[in-house]
Amino acid sequence: MRLPTGDSLLVQIMSAAFADSAARAGKHLVCRQGCTQCCHGAFALNSLDALRLRAGMDILRPTEPVLAAQIEVRARAWVAEHGAEFPGDAETGLLGDSKLDQERFEDFANEAACPALDAATGRCDVYVWRPMTCRAFGPPVRVGDGEAMAHCELCFTGAEAAEVLACEMMVPHDLEAELLEEIPMKEETVVAYALLG
Repeated sequence: MRLPTGDSLLVQIMSAAFADSAARAGKHLVCRQGCTQCCHGAFALNSLDALRLRAGMDILRPTEPVLAAQIEVRARAWVAEHGAEFPGDAETGLLGDSKLDQERFEDFANEAACPALDAATGRCDVYVWRPMTCRAFGPPVRVGDGEAMAHCELCFTGAEAAEVLACEMMVPHDLEAELLEEIPMKEETVVAYALLG
């Protein structure tokens, strides 16, 4: 299955939105390579994010086989460590959609390092293909029903509410939803399983 052609536009919009928010935030946004707090804890990936990660791995395998192999080793180790508690199908990596599975996911692998993280450098080895959650982490973004605002707890320390609001990152949820409609599979997974294809 291929990525929808509009995914490159989504990625460009997200990059521009992050840069704009970062410029407005100035010293309040402390995100940088080596700060890896956001690289710990499992989170659900939609089909679009999973396809983008798989496409990235398809590029890395022939162009940077050593790096691709290192990422796959970390992903397999992650699955070996956390697979028994996986709230879904541990063979396919698809998250369950029952209420019990969703409740179990709340406490699942919350401290686990992302297998895409190179712990020695603090670098994401699939940064170009990273999920939308990763692209929006740090600046203030609307969450839930859109009334609440959230940002990385390391950022905006000591900032007034108005300062935080003035740095809001606009996330193109409508475009992402359109692209998801182009993908027949609607299941969710986590990064480790997406990296392994």
